[in-house]
Amino acid sequence: MPVRLLHLSDIHFGAENRGAVAAVVDFARRAPFDLMIVSGDITQSGSLAEFAVAADWLAAFPGPRLCTPGNHDTPWMGLIDRVVRPFDDYGMSIGPHAVGIFSMAGVSVRNVNTARGWQMRLNWSKGEISRPQTRRAIEAFDRDPPDDIRVLVCHHPLVEAVGEPMTARVRGGTAAARRLTQAGVDIVLSGHTHAPFCQSYPFGDRRTHAVGAGTLSTRERGVPASFNVVDIDANELNVQVMAWTDGQFAAAQQWLAPLRPRAPSAMGRTADGLS
Repeated sequence: MPVRLLHLSDIHFGAENRGAVAAVVDFARRAPFDLMIVSGDITQSGSLAEFAVAADWLAAFPGPRLCTPGNHDTPWMGLIDRVVRPFDDYGMSIGPHAVGIFSMAGVSVRNVNTARGWQMRLNWSKGEISRPQTRRAIEAFDRDPPDDIRVLVCHHPLVEAVGEPMTARVRGGTAAARRLTQAGVDIVLSGHTHAPFCQSYPFGDRRTHAVGAGTLSTRERGVPASFNVVDIDANELNVQVMAWTDGQFAAAQQWLAPLRPRAPSAMGRTADGLS
């Protein structure tokens, strides 16, 4: 059975595209999907008011969801809070930032938090993934059925995507991408750059595909607001970009990518649920 994911990112409540964020809820209500993924920067400045609006918006969607925070989801105002409790407000409003699990029909989804409240570099908005984070993600996937398609969600692209309007410069990103490829992770979903992409990591069998979603904010970087519809079956990844054009979403870019071979029955299991 094919699995459909809605992949949204970088809504930036406080600077959201109001028409687009309302229309994507309508889209989700009309078009069946198995899991909605939000890969970070749900708010603009990490304020409680922005999180409250974001929580109400998320509650309007049908079906299960898995979210992970972005760099904008830490407190913009208040250095002490950003250092000591960077994700407390996110956790109270959206949910746990460290662990997200979804398994169904031969697809296993996990998340990793690449955002940091602060770092030992001037631009704290850039990402980081530690060796323990990568190891724990791989160990979690190893507990799943061996034929499951493995999907990892994070905010920052682990490897810089060609042609993107900004960089992520993820500390540990290249090493993590290499290890994830070796471990048979199939898809890595991210945001941050505000422009969609689909590219394979240049490691191993080149069958680990990095997929980026655009923004649903007014902070466009030469690309219209958009989100992704991600269809997965046993053999192929299909990414369809839905772009906000003339007051509505319309199909724009599309990518097809081959997945690692699976047993014929790998996509036939039923859902185990979300935690």
